[in-house]
Amino acid sequence: MGQFFNPEQVITAAKQGVFPMYDSADECIYWLLPKVRAVLPLNAFHCSRSLAKVLRRGIFEIRVDTCFTEVMRACADREEGTWISEDFITVYTQLHEKGLAHSLEAWHGDKLAGGVYGVAMGGAFLAESMFHYETNASKAALAALVDRLRMHGFALMDVQFLTPHLASLGAVEISHRQYFRLLQNALAMHCEF
Repeated sequence: MGQFFNPEQVITAAKQGVFPMYDSADECIYWLLPKVRAVLPLNAFHCSRSLAKVLRRGIFEIRVDTCFTEVMRACADREEGTWISEDFITVYTQLHEKGLAHSLEAWHGDKLAGGVYGVAMGGAFLAESMFHYETNASKAALAALVDRLRMHGFALMDVQFLTPHLASLGAVEISHRQYFRLLQNALAMHCEF
């Protein structure tokens, strides 16, 4: 883990709208500043009928920060490869220990079924990744995250890149200029996660 990939560097970069991504082919961490950024407007989260039914039935118990590193490892465990390296897990676990990185987990009985993790700064939540072992588990965790951010007055939820899955939940792309303005306003807030 180099001097340019540590918790302080991640936070400094995030305040400028920059985020790290590991490339397994190069075995290198790159710092990205996309021209467009995906955000999930907290008032525009789309909860499908099927997800609403799952949430009403209470299939999953939502927990906060009970197994942060396990959530990261589950997010990294992808058939198509991952951008979450061991260095990522180390650095973000250190951010978690400092109270800056958080996970929301969907549990089914005593088994971790899905989850999401990211970094909270001011009124911004920078979502990094999510996973599921059971259908709808990651969506349930994400819905709980959105509710939590709304309840605590957060203004920005960054999801980095737009995917069809995130678009179906209400995520949209905005320009870097728009994103940076939203980020600066959110960073000036004092929200408790």
